[in-house]
Amino acid sequence: MRFYQGVNAATGELLTGNFPICELDALDELLGRAKGAFEDYQTIESSKKALFLRQIRINLLEIETDLIDRAHLETGLSKPRIKTEFDRTTNQLLLFAGTVERGDWLEISIDTEDNERLPTPKPDLRKWYIPLGPVVVFGASNFPLAYSAIGGDSVSALAAGCSVIVKAHPSHPGTSELVAEMVIKAGKMTGMPDGVFQHVHGQGFELGAGLVEHPLTKAVGFTGSYSGGMALVKLANARPVPIPVFAEMGSTNPVLLLPNSLQDQPEFWANTLVKSLTASAGQFCTNPGIMIGLKSDALDVFVEKFKEALALELDQIMLSSSILQNFEAGKETLAKLEEVDLIYTKTPESNRHVGPSLALVNGLDFIKNPLLHHEIFGPISLLVICDDAAEMLNVINSLEGQLTGTVIGDAIDLERFDVHYKTLITKVGRMIFNGVPTGVEVVGSMHHGGPFPSTSNSYFTAVGTDAIRRFLRPVVYQNCPNDLLPLALQNKNVLGIYRRINGELSKSDVD
Repeated sequence: MRFYQGVNAATGELLTGNFPICELDALDELLGRAKGAFEDYQTIESSKKALFLRQIRINLLEIETDLIDRAHLETGLSKPRIKTEFDRTTNQLLLFAGTVERGDWLEISIDTEDNERLPTPKPDLRKWYIPLGPVVVFGASNFPLAYSAIGGDSVSALAAGCSVIVKAHPSHPGTSELVAEMVIKAGKMTGMPDGVFQHVHGQGFELGAGLVEHPLTKAVGFTGSYSGGMALVKLANARPVPIPVFAEMGSTNPVLLLPNSLQDQPEFWANTLVKSLTASAGQFCTNPGIMIGLKSDALDVFVEKFKEALALELDQIMLSSSILQNFEAGKETLAKLEEVDLIYTKTPESNRHVGPSLALVNGLDFIKNPLLHHEIFGPISLLVICDDAAEMLNVINSLEGQLTGTVIGDAIDLERFDVHYKTLITKVGRMIFNGVPTGVEVVGSMHHGGPFPSTSNSYFTAVGTDAIRRFLRPVVYQNCPNDLLPLALQNKNVLGIYRRINGELSKSDVD
């Protein structure tokens, strides 16, 4: 059996713990166990699934200190940042437990029969949603807790009634293993089927490809790079029976800097955007990687204040040496372009750290060069300077799909540039007004997704309770005898959940 170890992100030293690499010849057994568990788990009543999710939270709280310490070593993220993510993860478990119990995600719709209807009788139709089956989840490098072993993909899949196999991210195997042990322990404590949650390790692409290609896998959750996400999408589509891959693949999250707001508060917005840009070394998927403004004295002042704020930021450790190398390579490529002016870059004191940067380009050159539209994962932002409002609109029209868009502007700005921000809305999954794109609320109203290439499917969210819908599909029962229907669809609403009956939302009985 092959093993590997975690690495201290700050020093490059190996950490304690040997993690077994899952070999391809083990996948049949792994997926077979997941399928068997799914067949039992999907029929377990909602209250017991909710109990399982709540027990995971209790178990995680018991190892909070050790978990935060390990995640800090493996990722280089600060302990306060990881504590925030830990709280998000545990609160998310409570949120989905409540969602499972409510049952509204089943979207039950009942249209009763009408045998007197002419010219043909109306059949009895009852629709709800059922889980897809075993789901493969890929741990995310930049969220060792909230988007890894029991992060948003895993918890929403379990809430939907699917079994889950997590491939740990190789940058934080110890963190992932600690979480997985608590999930498996919770499953045993609450009587869940063996194999409802499984956790494997692997380095390189081979294991991930094998998991996606396996015929028993029914869906995939992924957060990472465009190249990684599209590789999985292509594998899934090439299968004899294609499956959905819900991939979040990055975004530049453009920010419109409108003139009145910059005139009134250049220092405030410079400081605010720098804090967003440099949070966790710029390693958020909602990092403000592109800013778009009009050539003016106010924009010049903003740029100077932005540089001053960047200079005050401390050097930071990136998640891994490979991510740091990719960031530096991307920045170097940008700096070599004639049309780009890298006007500020902070040289870190250590070659294992990173400093923030700001680059400038004019609107026409930005439109002409697609390379400038690509995300550089880390603390760098590109300011696109437009000659006039018409050029700014052309720049917006040239953008690809994004997770977020932001507009900084007062009432006069929003009236004058309404076509600009309305055009930007067509490119994004979430539009922020006078704020920053970083910071994603885990609630029912959140949509964390966007048009391609930011995600592989813009209809679904990776954050919030609606994330459960990714792992469900609709089924209709037509003229089925009442006693053969699932309890939730029977005339007597014994579960007390909301149902749409003959077009009206009701919690009462059909009888």
